[in-house]
Amino acid sequence: MIYIAKSCRRNVNGYILLMRIILFSGKGGVGKTTVSAATGYRLAKLGYKTIVVSLDPAHSLGDSFDIPDDVKFSVKGLPIKINDNLYIQEINIQEEIDRYWGDVYRFLELLFNTTGLDDVLSEELAILPGMEEVTSLLYVNKYYKEKEFDVLILDLPPTGESLRFVSMPTVLKWYMKKIFKTERMIFKMARPVAKRFTDVPLPDDNYFQALENFYEKLSGVDDILIDPDTTSVRIVANPEKMVVKESQRAYMYFNLFGVNVDGVVINKILPKDKVADCEFFREWVKSQDAYIEEIRSIFSPTPIFEIPTMPEEVFGLEKLNILSEMIYKDQDPTSIFFKDRPFEFLQSNGTYHVRLRAPYLKKEAISLVKGDGEIVVRADNFKSHILLPRKLKDYVPAKAKYDAPYLYIDLAKE
Repeated sequence: MIYIAKSCRRNVNGYILLMRIILFSGKGGVGKTTVSAATGYRLAKLGYKTIVVSLDPAHSLGDSFDIPDDVKFSVKGLPIKINDNLYIQEINIQEEIDRYWGDVYRFLELLFNTTGLDDVLSEELAILPGMEEVTSLLYVNKYYKEKEFDVLILDLPPTGESLRFVSMPTVLKWYMKKIFKTERMIFKMARPVAKRFTDVPLPDDNYFQALENFYEKLSGVDDILIDPDTTSVRIVANPEKMVVKESQRAYMYFNLFGVNVDGVVINKILPKDKVADCEFFREWVKSQDAYIEEIRSIFSPTPIFEIPTMPEEVFGLEKLNILSEMIYKDQDPTSIFFKDRPFEFLQSNGTYHVRLRAPYLKKEAISLVKGDGEIVVRADNFKSHILLPRKLKDYVPAKAKYDAPYLYIDLAKE
């Protein structure tokens, strides 16, 4: 069964009424770029005008589509057309800095150069942590406001940088409201005096104007990211211990930031029928089965998509098409597969609580256990793992109250 792209996404004049944004996140090496590429290809095939944007500094999106290196290098980070409905883009941070950061970057480069560092090293160091994420947010805002595409897919960098990506709008808003104006005024007053005593460069007003212009271009992106009707995160994981733990942490933080996680993709599952005769792989299958069951438990009720290991490396349109059918079968990838916060951390009267979505529980069967930095909730066939943020890592479940469909858990210090 093949879906036809929803005509209701555009009005009679052809303008998009609602853009869909899908973020793929996961630990490095789990295959999120390949899953992003396959999803983009599937959407284009269904009739959606789609752009897949790679935010990972170590780009491999072009390789997934088997694009020659000379083509990738020639476009300097601009979109590449794959077919009438599909475009891909690998963000080139150096080009983006030249386009958007301007005076901010030039001041930082001059500052490092003044310390005695050579020009090449000064230029490298002037690309501070967070520049890539903030620059990428510009494209989210740009494509959302211009409404040229039906769907924007973001292939996020590894988990840590992904979390910085979704947190950056909040941090920037706080800085611009609380610090920026005061800092600009102080430097304006101090600059003439400081020049008499030091040759260390101080940021001029062009620096602050560039920051203000940059922030204005980001206006509204925070609302886009937390709108569950527009934006979804899909976590890509492998059935391995370290990957599962990192995926669980990402799941917790996306929930804390209010970004909707509507699916978990388990990639690289060994096919049992292909390895049944090999004792070495039987042990791997046994291990994977245990982690797959753990993933289902941790992420319930978020939908799980399972992908078997392909017999060969996945790149090129034909293989991406096969992979996309394995992931989505007859489903439309623009669907919102889940729209709810599985759990939330709340605070009232100095006490912390967890609100867990857990329909159909029996009050008398609920068990709460503090594990390794997490709370494990069990009730009959229901099991949920709630990873605790650092601030609450020393807290334990004190008591629970069930008010369907939510379980409220009071936390207390150990």
